[in-house]
Amino acid sequence: MNQSNKKNLEFIVNSGVNYFLQDSPRNWFESEKKVELPHINIETDEKKSQIELIIKDLKDHQSSLQKNAKNLVVYDGNLNSKVMLIGEAPGRDEDEQGIPFVGRAGQLLNKMLLAIKLQREDVYITNVVNWRPPDNRTPTDDEILEYLPFLQRQIDIVKPKFIFLLGGVAAKAILSTPLALGKLRGKWHEYKSLNLEESILTIASYHPAFLLRSPQYKKQSWEDLQMLQEKLKNES
Repeated sequence: MNQSNKKNLEFIVNSGVNYFLQDSPRNWFESEKKVELPHINIETDEKKSQIELIIKDLKDHQSSLQKNAKNLVVYDGNLNSKVMLIGEAPGRDEDEQGIPFVGRAGQLLNKMLLAIKLQREDVYITNVVNWRPPDNRTPTDDEILEYLPFLQRQIDIVKPKFIFLLGGVAAKAILSTPLALGKLRGKWHEYKSLNLEESILTIASYHPAFLLRSPQYKKQSWEDLQMLQEKLKNES
């Protein structure tokens, strides 16, 4: 196992057996003394090489999910983006093409981004799990935990200003909570990493695939997108 992955995994496991059983999003460093870490300025080429290393590690990682999937799906978009979108896992279309969010849900996601004046090329898109689960089932807690170190490494490399979580699986993985999405959305949370000096503002919203099945939730999703848009305006 990659040393960075091993370090992250040990940190997760040592955080407690009730990892997914909390009543509120977890602040990893709530009772910890802040550790001063040097600022890391990674240029685009170096970011790309580090992401490619993650891809290699994912390919080398032995997982039961690989047996039924066709292609590894890691990311799409801009390595220097201020916004990282995190979904659940690849579906059939993503598995065929090896790119996240390319099916019907991906088409809706593109429209959602355009609604706040963002192109797909403006953001970094990835998933919690990088292989398609059989029959598009929801990833298990063990699978989320298994792939979380790879996701954390991506966040550390890209260093987005904002994380937009698409669906309950992404919210569970990043916010470390079993709370329903309806209780998490509509407000900003913080994601903290061992390797980043500053926390990352994070918002949870509905997955585009869910919105296709339940369009009555599009209004709430639009409200979440507007919250992101407002933050981006303040950044510019």
